[in-house]
Amino acid sequence: MKTRLFLIFCLAACLLLDSCGNQPSTNPSRTDADELSDSSFLDLLQKSHFDYMWTGAEPNTGMAYERIHEDGDYGYDDPSIITTGGSGFGIAGIVVAMERGFITRNEGVERLQRIVTFLKRANRFHGVWPHWLYPSGRVVPFGTKDNGGDLVESSFLMQGLLIARQYLNPAIETEKNVIDGINMLWEEMEFDWYRRDGKNVLYWHWSPTYGWEMNMPLEGYNECLIVYVLAASSPTHAVPAECYHQGWARNGGIRSTAAPYNYPLEVKHNGAELTGGPLFWAHYSWIGLCPIGLSDRYADYRKVVRNHALSNYAYCVDNPKNYVNYSDSCWGLTASYSVNGYSAHAPGNDLGVITPTAALSSFPYTPQQSMAAARYFYQRKSLLWGDYGFYDAFSQTAKWYPNRYLAIDQLTIAPMIENYRTGLLWNLFMSCPEIQQGLSKLGFNTTF
Repeated sequence: MKTRLFLIFCLAACLLLDSCGNQPSTNPSRTDADELSDSSFLDLLQKSHFDYMWTGAEPNTGMAYERIHEDGDYGYDDPSIITTGGSGFGIAGIVVAMERGFITRNEGVERLQRIVTFLKRANRFHGVWPHWLYPSGRVVPFGTKDNGGDLVESSFLMQGLLIARQYLNPAIETEKNVIDGINMLWEEMEFDWYRRDGKNVLYWHWSPTYGWEMNMPLEGYNECLIVYVLAASSPTHAVPAECYHQGWARNGGIRSTAAPYNYPLEVKHNGAELTGGPLFWAHYSWIGLCPIGLSDRYADYRKVVRNHALSNYAYCVDNPKNYVNYSDSCWGLTASYSVNGYSAHAPGNDLGVITPTAALSSFPYTPQQSMAAARYFYQRKSLLWGDYGFYDAFSQTAKWYPNRYLAIDQLTIAPMIENYRTGLLWNLFMSCPEIQQGLSKLGFNTTF
């Protein structure tokens, strides 16, 4: 393990990752961050955003609420709804919290056991969970026809579970029980079912009521790469490499020559081919999947994620729409709450809304730029900061500062900062023997 961590840390230097200290630490005060060193400030950021999954979690299941509104206004939404994909990011955060001493190992193991126990009894559809669940385990429809399995959100969840599995010690009975539970859930995910009768592409949804009517094949590039990696790696329900090459990569059609602000994207960003999509595409699949030294016949993924982040940053610095205070320290466009509902903010869909997770979860790719943004945001903590770190989004142009959180934005922050600092989660996920076999089958080159 120590050798692997050293390897990933050395490789991280190739991404211009500056070491900010990687030792476990005690919880810093929330009142003195302006005077904290970068290392202590990162501790504060990680602990505060992790708390969404800890003190803010649904108490009986240990899962993450879809949203927490400190203003108490949920409109017509049920505040008890929990999220599968967001909880996967939160599970990775539990591993970070155990490693850094934010919680004890026993506390982390107990919470993981609670989550696994819940996931065993929750509604599944050919082994795949829905996007949303009630704490009872019953499916909450994400839309009229989206009342069944969500392969993408479930893959984000399984990514976190496999990270936890690799972190735990099978020689300790309580930890082995969690490992065994994760393995059972992993083996019961029927990725091959989601080929929709053997097609060489994976589909996002299946419903026991509506079948395949959602009709959303997973084609790249967006946030869904991890689905194909897991599907190829499954020990029980694997899909062939043709699904990746013909479906996701569209027989090479995924390649791109676009280079916004002279940063080559290398792959076509669906719906944003020339400008780049929302930054969560550089985060969700990359909580565990390590881009350093990862390449295939289509792209060098170190460049894919780094150039995506840098082009997003350069756009905000350029600020072609002249929004208030966009700058080299106030940047970051990704999907989040917006002035009018929810929106996938990106250079091609810029509504004047900055989402802190965009810059903070990009720490592995843009360390100096992300630190400048974090300091800028924190200087405005009276408007931007609450019980679980920075609020989801804000607009200085519209003078809009909602006291609201979304799990999928809050819970990538602690894991991605940890990948910047130590590569811990990358190391753990890439150490899965099934993942190595799956990547090899798909034709990836890796440094592991």
